Amino acid sequence: MAQPSTVGPIGAAAGYRPSATLPFRAEFRRQASRRRTQLALGFMVLLPLIILIAFQFDSGNDDRNGRNEFSSLVDLATSGGLNFTLFSIFVSSSFLLVVVVALFCGDTVASEASWGSLRYLLAVPVPRARLLTVKLVVALAYSALALVLLAGTALLAGTLRYGWSPLRSQVAAELAPAEGLVRLLAVLGYLAIVLLVVAGLAFLLSVTTDAALGAVGGAVLLWILSSILDQITALGGLRAFLPTHFSSAWLGLLSTPVQTDDVVRGAISAIAYATVFWGLAYWRFTRKDVTS
Repeated sequence: MAQPSTVGPIGAAAGYRPSATLPFRAEFRRQASRRRTQLALGFMVLLPLIILIAFQFDSGNDDRNGRNEFSSLVDLATSGGLNFTLFSIFVSSSFLLVVVVALFCGDTVASEASWGSLRYLLAVPVPRARLLTVKLVVALAYSALALVLLAGTALLAGTLRYGWSPLRSQVAAELAPAEGLVRLLAVLGYLAIVLLVVAGLAFLLSVTTDAALGAVGGAVLLWILSSILDQITALGGLRAFLPTHFSSAWLGLLSTPVQTDDVVRGAISAIAYATVFWGLAYWRFTRKDVTS
């Protein structure tokens, strides 16, 4: 009597479904248990509280003449919860958020390789493209969560301390709280798109090296290098092709009327760079000889 086959039509075990391997929820919980995830998200909550406490120690009369511009920003930040949130985003967008996104996206694959567990994941077997997709989606989810935690904590703490007041900035007229909240959400959305460049670069480096620190640090350093080059006016129109050239275009979303030209250019540039980086990451990893 013939025994039922345990091998599928393509040579895989009967019942094996590539799409069922490495579920998103399992990887999300796995990353949540890691210390670096907890510390990064915890700091996103802690930073607005640190800024709030620091404002309480501001005497208001020390060296005002030497830091008028920053003093005016502080005065705006303490004029309402929306303004405090805007200030928290402003001081975090150029470096801190870059580091956090690079950490989540650059550590995800390289850390598995450094621990020697990457080859075991592939031996489960988890298809390489699916492994990358799940890890990338989880990394992007935590990056978005970090951004939301920073803004949400700042909005809650700032509103409790300074009240629910109109949004004011140095580039716009006073905006009603409801409209100001919509503008802040638009700023967060644009920042999330711009940071896709960092996510793509860090993810590419993560599949290229077994050193997680090298992937994270490399992405941050290249972003800083691009920012420095963008300040060199001698480069002329070439600066528009740098991934950081439109990183501050979100200020146009606060102006009256709203300036969206650079926002659109920046979004297109960021998505294009991120797509290229992710494409290279998939191309590299699917052809890489994984030994660790």
